[in-house]
Amino acid sequence: MCATTIGVFDSGFGGLTVLRELLPLIPGAHFIYLGDSARLPYGSKSQTTIARYAVESARFLEAHGADHLVIACNTASALAMREIQEAVAIPVTGVIDPVVDAAYQRHPNSDVLVLATTATVQSHAYRDQCATHGLRANEKACPLLVPLVEEGWVDNPITRDVLRVYLSEALSESSPEAVLLGCTHYPLIAPVIQAVLQELGSSAEVIDSARATAIAIERAIRLSHPASSGPATFQCYATDSVDKFARLGSQFLGQPMPRVELLDLGG
Repeated sequence: MCATTIGVFDSGFGGLTVLRELLPLIPGAHFIYLGDSARLPYGSKSQTTIARYAVESARFLEAHGADHLVIACNTASALAMREIQEAVAIPVTGVIDPVVDAAYQRHPNSDVLVLATTATVQSHAYRDQCATHGLRANEKACPLLVPLVEEGWVDNPITRDVLRVYLSEALSESSPEAVLLGCTHYPLIAPVIQAVLQELGSSAEVIDSARATAIAIERAIRLSHPASSGPATFQCYATDSVDKFARLGSQFLGQPMPRVELLDLGG
């Protein structure tokens, strides 16, 4: 659609689900993906450290030509968005606002369930953003889902059993009209989440955070850049173990990874 360079940042692999959605939506764009895999998980770090790491990555992407920045990381979106926006001179979009906006558009004034990591739940970023839209959010930490997804068990009986436990507990507390995926790993198991919800008698709609974020970025780019054509291109940086990043990353991206370049951002 447009000749632009878009930087996409995550602490690891999960943000590749956002890139996966972006690639077909914005023809002609060039994407630079940075996975700060040497310093994950961000969720176990202090807010000050998370902000420092995120700002370093944001500045790297801006310096390498990005004219729009996507924070494809829930922890950084929840805990470091202000610092990132102050550190760079380009537009910044996180993953929280788009999925909450999508929930509001489809299910205004409703109860919603947010599935997320422990760190994201403890930040209450989703709860607070939902409240500004008149949505009542029940946040559910699901710490076992990320390792199961990274193991490749996206449609595995163990993953289904774990989801039944988490969702049964959450549904005992509320009856949501929508379930928001508050972690960029979770889009890979969105169909399983929807199926388990139905098994448990819930008709809640699963709203994919990666898809919602990609649509928000496409709209913003369409308004600010001239149309272009041709396939999108992308390059990838990781801060640790590029072979592992390429191997696991292909699962999240849904296609073979290009050559992953090693980047040293310091300690």
